Amino acid sequence: MTNHDNISQGNAIPFLDLVTPHVQLKDALTEVFQNALTTASFIGGPAVEAFENAFAEFCDTRHCVGVASGTDALRFALMASGVAVGDVVITVPNTFIATAEAITQVGAHPEFVDVDERTSTMDTEELRIFLEARCEWDEATERLISKSNGRPVAAIVPVHLYGHAADMDPIMELAERYKLVVVEDACQAHGAEYFSSRNNRWMRTGSIGRAAAFSFYPGKNLGACGEAGAITTNDEEIARRCRMIRDHGQAKKYYHDFEGYNGRLDAMQAAFLSIKLRHLPDWNEQRRLRAQVYGRLLNELSETTILPTEAPWAKAIYHLYVIRVKDRDDLIAQLAANRIGTGVHYPIPLHLQMAYRHLGYKEGDFPISERLAKEIVSLPMYPNLTLDQQKRVCERVRQILAERSPVESGRSVLMAS
Repeated sequence: MTNHDNISQGNAIPFLDLVTPHVQLKDALTEVFQNALTTASFIGGPAVEAFENAFAEFCDTRHCVGVASGTDALRFALMASGVAVGDVVITVPNTFIATAEAITQVGAHPEFVDVDERTSTMDTEELRIFLEARCEWDEATERLISKSNGRPVAAIVPVHLYGHAADMDPIMELAERYKLVVVEDACQAHGAEYFSSRNNRWMRTGSIGRAAAFSFYPGKNLGACGEAGAITTNDEEIARRCRMIRDHGQAKKYYHDFEGYNGRLDAMQAAFLSIKLRHLPDWNEQRRLRAQVYGRLLNELSETTILPTEAPWAKAIYHLYVIRVKDRDDLIAQLAANRIGTGVHYPIPLHLQMAYRHLGYKEGDFPISERLAKEIVSLPMYPNLTLDQQKRVCERVRQILAERSPVESGRSVLMAS
């Protein structure tokens, strides 16, 4: 996210508006705080259980385990799913660093496959090639082994990015073929849906893999008033282990079956989330409507701009509205000069981050992710974004791109494969 998302004064159009929904819910949120003061219910208890039950029902899963952050959610889900020190976990480089952090903090080794240029999520054909060509089956252990490092492959972490689901059917089929665990990174996909041909029905993100991780960082579609996260699963044993992991490995107070973490969801955040969860379906629908408006207003820019694609098997909830243009930084600067906020998600793919230089990847290894990183810009997107604001954003985008010379605005680098 860029610093332009903090524009909020006057007639500015912020990239993200966290004030309005909280003002609208002020009385209900204040009541939660006052109740916490009078009951001293700060950790665990009925508020956490109520939210866990409600969010599990929302995601169409049997279990939800509230934790302190989305990073905790993914880390704990991997641990509870059996990912061990030295295992390989496959994910994508086009995501926030927390996806890879959760893998390495379990002691596992991340390996990347590139993304699909249309959806920015895991390219299932690249995943198949990785499993078939860069790995080999060990008959003795009945495990898939990465040829590059000799480590056993344990799991796949597909990322549902920008509110759009990854193509889960092929991922699940490959995982079953090679006995791999699938843990969904659903941190940007609260309520997004995927049509599973395997199951012949629409499924909520978070209900498809062995487990899933959600973040409730304040800017998410469902955001806490601070840090929070959750794990969803249909596996009772994974839910049980996650509850222990989040609370120092305790089966009951002061009886520790293993060393865990302090990763609990506090009761006040859980209560805030319960209030907001009631509004989430409407908020998501408002985002979908605003995405349609952007599509209509920017459609004429097809020669210079790539708009988000919603795959036929997806119902996106537009956590972000991400377009692609050449010379993205100039567009951002000119929009900022017109008091229009923007964001960039994400400017450097994980395989090129200094933090992961030791993994040995180089520029050119994942060309789609690298191309996206240079072209993406997120436009303002939130439920209370007005039509007039969207018209102003789109008018200025059109003006900026129209002022470029034919060479500058050429689409050659933007052609999707």
